[in-house]
Amino acid sequence: ILGLKAGGYWPKNLETHGIINHQSTVFLFDPDTGQVKAMVGGNLLTALRTAAASSVSIRHLARPDARVIGMVGAGHQATFQLRAALEQRAFEKVIGWNLHPEMLPNLASVAEEAGLPFEAVELDGLKEADVIVSITSSFDAIFGPEHVSPGTHVACMGTDTKGKQEVKPALLTGATVFTDEVAQSISIGEAQHAVGQGLIAETDMHQLGAVINGTHPGRTSDEEITLFDGTGVGLQDLAVAASVVDLAIEKNVAIEVDF
Repeated sequence: ILGLKAGGYWPKNLETHGIINHQSTVFLFDPDTGQVKAMVGGNLLTALRTAAASSVSIRHLARPDARVIGMVGAGHQATFQLRAALEQRAFEKVIGWNLHPEMLPNLASVAEEAGLPFEAVELDGLKEADVIVSITSSFDAIFGPEHVSPGTHVACMGTDTKGKQEVKPALLTGATVFTDEVAQSISIGEAQHAVGQGLIAETDMHQLGAVINGTHPGRTSDEEITLFDGTGVGLQDLAVAASVVDLAIEKNVAIEVDF
């Protein structure tokens, strides 16, 4: 696969233009000629692959008996995150917090689809959660170890550039930290702050892939806090886009243009 993803964040989009703040497009190229093979809208793909990444971390790191899932963030991507997460364990309840509480009905509607109760909580209420998924664009830490109970799995999915931050660095010092790409995690992911303050080192971080392929044990006790720092890997975008193109061609819905 040869391609690139172009995208960015426009914070006024939703209130000014009625479109989501994250905008992206994926371009795929013919690896033999370099010509453009396809152009795919990246907004939906980004939401799907980001949700897939966190749900894989839940599958491999959350306790088998996890029953309460907590969501931090209630924007566009949060609904995708919640739907994917609910497939990984027999959850019985959804709790949620958002800086703007008026957006919490987004999560409540997904919980209702799944036949589960939803409760809006303050940050202290996150202690009830067995799994916490954070998906925000915050540049200030939202929650920390005082909000997380022993045995919880935390998936931090919103921090993907320098300066962004969803959790206090101290949360990483008390957790076993996994990531999709260590180099990205320490430079643009949630770990950038803990590493920058000398609280953890690069060697303290583990690839989620090592758990999947059996070279790392993953969770080793019911009391252990596990944390997945999901920064997003470009190959995920390209792989999903390539699959979408193949499906569009198969269903005869792709639009052919002359570049």
